[in-house]
Amino acid sequence: MQEFISLYDQYQNDIEKFLIETIRNNGQLMRVEADSMQRFFKVLPSLELIYITDNDFKQVSPNIYKNRVKEEAKGKNREYLVSKVAPKEEDVSISQPYVSSATGEPCVTVMFYSQQRYYFFDFNLTKLLVRFGLVERHPIFNLVSKGFYLGIGVSLVFFSLMSIGYAFYDYFLQIIQPQQYTLESVFKPIVALTMGLAIFDLAKTLLEREVFFKAYSDKKDETRLLSKFLTAIIIALSIEALMVVFKTALNDPSQMLYALYLIIGITLIIVSLSIYHKWVIKESHSKRKLDE
Repeated sequence: MQEFISLYDQYQNDIEKFLIETIRNNGQLMRVEADSMQRFFKVLPSLELIYITDNDFKQVSPNIYKNRVKEEAKGKNREYLVSKVAPKEEDVSISQPYVSSATGEPCVTVMFYSQQRYYFFDFNLTKLLVRFGLVERHPIFNLVSKGFYLGIGVSLVFFSLMSIGYAFYDYFLQIIQPQQYTLESVFKPIVALTMGLAIFDLAKTLLEREVFFKAYSDKKDETRLLSKFLTAIIIALSIEALMVVFKTALNDPSQMLYALYLIIGITLIIVSLSIYHKWVIKESHSKRKLDE
């Protein structure tokens, strides 16, 4: 979604000019009556919500959608929106992209002042970019993609819970049979719990970014996700290596070399992660500062 915001910033002047001129040219539709305002949806397909306030920003109309209205929105104080919009012309202000509380989708708000009232038009950012030909997005493919990510995310959550359940099951099984209780009985549940945590964290991030869009794709988020996942893997492998060292030391010290190989492998992962943090993350931070 960050790419959509970047695209909007790139073509912001052209998009804003189009929206202002289109709404202005259909100014005869600006009335308090919902039936009249709903005709804007035929002119502007990317429009998703309209509402009207008085001079004190108290809402005097229902929330007007394409095929319905919500009367309970009447009387709400919309003064907080004034800080989100920036003046463009004498009677027009436009906001930067933000997540709408009414629809839960990223949108842009255009505010018109006319006839002693403020008219608010919320435009869906994705549909707006599609309308301008800046983004190609097929509704069916988008629905299939969301369904696929939802299935994978739920499956990962399921196997995460299975891993955590196995950790407790295996540990209590060892407690019931004290004669089989060893040091490995403690290490194995910890490894399973760590892997369960890593899988759940991956599933949560996948669902948030690809299904529910609570977080937008960003380089910083991607590096943080990879770092968290690799850290959990390193912890699990380190515990496994420690368990192998104890087992080989007690049972067959001649096999200690294999434990050393495992420790060297873990060390290489840690070194690789450190290099990744130093070069990739530092480089992304430097680019972000230059852009600012």
